Amino acid sequence: MGEKAVPSPSRRRVKRSCPSCGPEPGGEEKKGRGNPISVQLFPPELVEHIISFLPVRDVVALGQTCHYFHEVCDAEGVWRRICRRLSPRLREQGSGVRPWKRAAILNYTKGLYFQAFGGRRRCLSKSVAPLLAHGYRRFLPTKDHVFILDYTGTLFFLKNALVSSTLGQIQWKRACRYVVLCRGAKDFASDPRCDTVYRKYLYVLATREQPAVVGTTGSRACDCVEVYLQSSGQRVFKMTFHHSMSFKQIVLVGQENQRALLLLTEEGKIYSLVVNETQLDQPRSYTVQLALRKVSRCLPHLCVTRMASNQSSTLYITDQGGVYFEVHTPGVYRDLFGTLQAFDPLDQQMPLALSLPAKILFCALGYNHLGLVDEFGRIFMQGNNRYGQLGTGDKMDRGEPTQVHYLQRPIALWCGLNHSLVLSQGSDFSKELLGCGCGAGGRLPGWPKGSASFVKLHVKVPLCACSLCSTRECLYMLSSHDIEHHPTYRDLPASRVVGTPEPGLGAGAPQDPGGAARACEEYLSQIHSCSTLQDRMEKMKEIVGWMPLMAAQKDFFWEALDMLQRAAGGVGPGPSTPES
Repeated sequence: MGEKAVPSPSRRRVKRSCPSCGPEPGGEEKKGRGNPISVQLFPPELVEHIISFLPVRDVVALGQTCHYFHEVCDAEGVWRRICRRLSPRLREQGSGVRPWKRAAILNYTKGLYFQAFGGRRRCLSKSVAPLLAHGYRRFLPTKDHVFILDYTGTLFFLKNALVSSTLGQIQWKRACRYVVLCRGAKDFASDPRCDTVYRKYLYVLATREQPAVVGTTGSRACDCVEVYLQSSGQRVFKMTFHHSMSFKQIVLVGQENQRALLLLTEEGKIYSLVVNETQLDQPRSYTVQLALRKVSRCLPHLCVTRMASNQSSTLYITDQGGVYFEVHTPGVYRDLFGTLQAFDPLDQQMPLALSLPAKILFCALGYNHLGLVDEFGRIFMQGNNRYGQLGTGDKMDRGEPTQVHYLQRPIALWCGLNHSLVLSQGSDFSKELLGCGCGAGGRLPGWPKGSASFVKLHVKVPLCACSLCSTRECLYMLSSHDIEHHPTYRDLPASRVVGTPEPGLGAGAPQDPGGAARACEEYLSQIHSCSTLQDRMEKMKEIVGWMPLMAAQKDFFWEALDMLQRAAGGVGPGPSTPES
């Protein structure tokens, strides 16, 4: 049989460099190699079709090689094909300037990660990802399960698998399956206490089409609040509002028998109604009264954009960055403000304005302490500091917002019962989780004794983590990247960088060039005050956690200190730090 002619690879070659760069130098002088073929000669549809089969990470990397591939990889046609491959059931483009690219990246980066505190397994795991979910916008763990809201208003009910640990305790393993709880949801909330055992019901703010009234034509969309049992997902109560009222956020405050629902309208007004949760499971119908909250009634010029609540207090952030507080119990008021001078038990809804130097963007509210982040990325803490949960380096309570100088530009902030967490991003774009306060029960992984300053926790943070939550049993992190959500922090004006801290910001080193030197002097004095080598090593590890270093640098110093500590023969090695 005759041999089949096979074309030589040297006769047909595709040019891999940028098409706009021209032919290769000396290409005409080279004989026997043929003329290179530019990728630009291929039809654009063919190039886009080929690129759409690449993983999302490779598409982004290819788009950074040259101008031609940047335009091709950024085309909506490429992202439309990628989006349909990632989410074949997604029928609509979504919203935004780049709807297909935004939808593809939302679905590529979505994920719910958790790390259980109990048991032997101390690593980050990922829960089941609903195929129908269009990205992840919000999540909330309850007593037995986790609820996730996506960008199309679909609320998912992730059912957990409960397993027995070696100590005989029941702990959460992973979300093993999911169902769609409801559609058309805007927001949802449950019992605001940190302990999930109290979260029996789930309140969902949603939009529903109501049938036409006699004498009218067509149906109307009305907002409503639906109440579900968290254990089974069964709806037990529903209240519908007038079609002229449109809400965007719901929070809860108060005890079970006097639960207050606070509803924020699109215009920035706050309405409230009271529900007795102990009677929700009884099959009966009754009317609840919707009333304007005092903060909107007494201060009608305020436009509230965000709310936060716990069992006994509520915090409001306005469109101008102002912060107003409602405190309903004297104990929490004393913890937050250090005095009962202005507390009126007969008028608990009176809003109190906090004195702040700049516009506040978002906040976190714990039981008796809070955290605020302003437009320059500065973090301010206030309240009870018995366990060091304010991160100020001591255990002194703060009755006014106090800046934590060594932390800036956080991605997310969370305040628990007696500890705080900050999700931050380093200069090398790696993300890390910092924590302070009580470390009992493993709530600060790697720091079982706790810390009065924010230290890096031994948790491997997902690349696109955007929010977090911590319960008694587990640490949760939500991953989702929205290309339309750009960094909102501003650069601090030069006149405010140089000089002393502003009044009312608490003690700390000034933000001037000599501030770092004074901080180092303070660190040395703290190390010198330690009596033993072991105490000095532990103090040095804690100081490394305070310093604004990159994750790799902190890991290096911690590992080096462990080596020195082992060489000294005093104690065994400390907990090893995870890979950055």
